[in-house]
Amino acid sequence: MEQKVIRELTSGEILERLDEEKRQLTKLKLNHAVSPLENPNKIKAYRKTIARLETELRSRVKGGEIITKTVKKS
Repeated sequence: MEQKVIRELTSGEILERLDEEKRQLTKLKLNHAVSPLENPNKIKAYRKTIARLETELRSRVKGGEIITKTVKKS
């Protein structure tokens, strides 16, 4: 995911995306531990995406935006 795409997302969307990316990274790591992935560079890509999302959230907080995490009931 490119940085300019991330900038267009709302803070809530970034939080949701961040949560989903972290879950996917965990799954990939577990799968890779059990049997090697066809493309282990996916792990690296997920880590970079997570870092980009966290960086954008941090810059918004420093800019004065108040970010609250909404809890979804399932």
